[in-house]
Amino acid sequence: MTVRYDEPHRAAIAANAVIRWLAEMGISIAGTTALHVRGRATGKRRSVVINLLAVDGVDYLVSPRGNTQWARNVRAAGEVEVGPRWRRRRRRAAELEDSAKPELLRGYLDRWYWEVKGHIAGLTPDSDEDELRAAASSIPVFALAAVG
Repeated sequence: MTVRYDEPHRAAIAANAVIRWLAEMGISIAGTTALHVRGRATGKRRSVVINLLAVDGVDYLVSPRGNTQWARNVRAAGEVEVGPRWRRRRRRAAELEDSAKPELLRGYLDRWYWEVKGHIAGLTPDSDEDELRAAASSIPVFALAAVG
């Protein structure tokens, strides 16, 4: 995996805190969902707001900013909780191989490019297959499955 982390600036951090609070309350803004994952160093539960991509009945986590703290935590924990406070679902998370990412990245860009432009390794909804494959190694993608 290529290590890339497009760290958010203060305004983005503040906006994400508000959107995360709304997601915790069950109010989704353009498909946002609350994600909770155990921290890899502290063991404390961390929360972030994400866009959950659903394709053919499978939910995917995409980290457009690259190898973020939450992506590293998901990779280490292998398990997350998604959803608002009263309806959280525990899910196993498995990172995808780069070869499986281009089609999912295209779907993610089609839906949320307006939100992540400038933070997704230079990709656009018009990026061709070669560009998607080239960027895949710098964008962590996890498939979620029910625990149990």
